[in-house]
Amino acid sequence: MTQAPVRTEVDILATAREQVLERGVGLTREQTVQVLQLGDDRLEELLELAHDVRMKWCGPEVEVEGIISLKTGGCPEDCHFCSQSGLFESPVRAAWLDVPSLVEAAKQTAKTGATEFCIVAAVRGPDARLMAQVAAGVEAIRNEVEINVACSLGMLSQEQVDQLAAMGVHRYNHNLETAKSHFPNVVTTHTWDERWNTLRMVREAGMEVCCGGILGMGETIEQRAEFAAQLAALEPDEVPLNFLNPRPGTPFGDLEVLPAAEALKAVAGFRLALPRTILRFAGGREITLGDLGAKQGILGGINAVIVGNYLTTLGRPAEADLDLLGELKMPIKALNETL
Repeated sequence: MTQAPVRTEVDILATAREQVLERGVGLTREQTVQVLQLGDDRLEELLELAHDVRMKWCGPEVEVEGIISLKTGGCPEDCHFCSQSGLFESPVRAAWLDVPSLVEAAKQTAKTGATEFCIVAAVRGPDARLMAQVAAGVEAIRNEVEINVACSLGMLSQEQVDQLAAMGVHRYNHNLETAKSHFPNVVTTHTWDERWNTLRMVREAGMEVCCGGILGMGETIEQRAEFAAQLAALEPDEVPLNFLNPRPGTPFGDLEVLPAAEALKAVAGFRLALPRTILRFAGGREITLGDLGAKQGILGGINAVIVGNYLTTLGRPAEADLDLLGELKMPIKALNETL
């Protein structure tokens, strides 16, 4: 009686090569677990496969985006990773940005070659004052700058979704943050389903959906794969991948930074689960990956980056990322192709 063959690490990569690279069908949750469990000796092969998938199903272009905080700090929610919560002893305090400053930030972002400018506010959801400020900002930017405008303003009502769509907002960002099973360990003041409902309304209103999260918040590998599968079911136009940069004064302030190899496996795993999606490097990549890791990520499935600083943490200089893209011969996506 012969024994059944033992599955090896090569099996999942061979499966992914046929299923994802050749047919464009993303990995299932169970398959993604196998990818994330690969040994470090398979990392280079995994990243090469993820890069091949990105090139075949998305092309070589990289989408560049800048972000700006319209309303910073003082948020009533208890997202355990966030220094903008008014519930924690973190150093960020409430502040508002005026419309001329928004326009200037959009102009500077456009000069980098970015096609997208995202207005962000630290709120549970926008009130009438914030919606009026956003409307004025979007109109002023559209009058003076040739750039797509995105927004990230928390959870929305149907009326607010319709208002943003009428303003000409191109894309709405609202991260699910983590797997549904892990979410109660990250946020207790609202639910994962509340976030999902906002995303559903955004999609139905005709705006592009931008939805990702943060890796390294104490989730298991299985929960990381669960999150990738849940994003695949949502079918977002873009998935920003953040890596936890522990913020002093927050409940997650003492968590360790995700090891670089683990972070790169996650990048590749999310690419194999989402072969046709814009996968964007976002916050925490500098502390998690460094310069070499950023290069490996862009050659391992990433096809979009946020340039410059983030909301409460410093990023890489925009010029550094643009020089890296030039070195890797990755063209920046042209604006006229996105309008």
